[in-house]
Amino acid sequence: MDLQVLRSFQAVAEGTTVTDAATDAGITQPALSRALARLEDEVGAELLQRVGRVLRLTPAGRVFKEYVDGVLDNYDRGRRAVAEMVHPDSGVVSLAFLHTLGTWLVPRLVTDFRRTFPQAQFELHQDGEIGLTRHLLDTTADLVITSSDPGHPLITWRRLLVEPLRLAVPARHRLARRRRIRLAEVAEERFILLKQGYGLRDITAALCREAGFTPVIAFEGEEVETLRGLVAAGLGVSLIPSSPDVTAASESPIRYLEITDVRGARDIGIAWLASRAVPPIARRFLDHALRASADRETLVT
Repeated sequence: MDLQVLRSFQAVAEGTTVTDAATDAGITQPALSRALARLEDEVGAELLQRVGRVLRLTPAGRVFKEYVDGVLDNYDRGRRAVAEMVHPDSGVVSLAFLHTLGTWLVPRLVTDFRRTFPQAQFELHQDGEIGLTRHLLDTTADLVITSSDPGHPLITWRRLLVEPLRLAVPARHRLARRRRIRLAEVAEERFILLKQGYGLRDITAALCREAGFTPVIAFEGEEVETLRGLVAAGLGVSLIPSSPDVTAASESPIRYLEITDVRGARDIGIAWLASRAVPPIARRFLDHALRASADRETLVT
C-alpha cells in the first residue's frame, strides 16, 4: 500500500466516486479499483461494499478509515513542519472563521498579511461558533476568528474588535424611516434568528431579555445571509452584524437601525489552542491580526 492509495480510499470512503478519485489520482478507474482490491487483501478484510451505484464502508472499513485519517494527517503535518523549518516565511496558515467575517474582515487581514509574506498560503474554513471550537480541538485549524471567548480551558482568545449589531427591518416596515430605536419598541415583532447553537442566537436572546421581553420567533436559519433574505422578504426583523459589507443605501430592501437601550454589539476575537505550539507562519499571522486590532481603522475601513 502507498499514500496515494490511502488517499483514494479516504476519498471514496467519504463519498467520492471511484471514477472521480481515479481522476484526482491521475490513474484510470480500473487501475484504482485494482489498487483498492489489493489494499483489502493487505488489510485482510472487505473495506468497501457496493450499495446501489455507490461504495459504502463496511464495519471493518470504518475502523480502518479512522487509522488512515490519522496516518495521512500526521504525514501532512510532518511535511508541513519540515517546510516551515526550511522556509519559515512561507507555509500554510490554517484559518477557520465565522461565515459573516468572510466578506470583509478575513479578506482584509489576509490581503494585508500577504503584502509582507507573499509566499504564505491559506487553508480556509467557515463554520459557526461550535464548529470553530471543534476545529481547534481537532487541530484542523491553527487559528479561528470568532465572536465571544469560547470559554474553553484549552483555548486562548484575544479580542480584535467590537462589531456593532443593528436591528434589520424590511424597507417597507413602519420603522424603516428611523435611524435609531430602543429594542424594547419591537417586543411584539416577529424575529428571525439563527438556530440554537450559534453565538448570535444567544446574543440576540440575551439582549431581548435585557430589554424586557422574549422574542417571538418567526423563522430560524443557519447563516446570516439567510436572515437578511427573510427580512428583505418582509417576514420579520433580526439583529444582524453591521459590518462594512452591510449597506444602508436607499435602494436596499433592508434598513439597519441603531439600538440605543442595550449594548448592540458583539466581540470579535482570534483564538488558538494553548497546549499546541502555533506554527511559525500562523504565529506571524496571529501577531499581524493582533497588531491590526490595536488600530481599529485598519480593520473596519
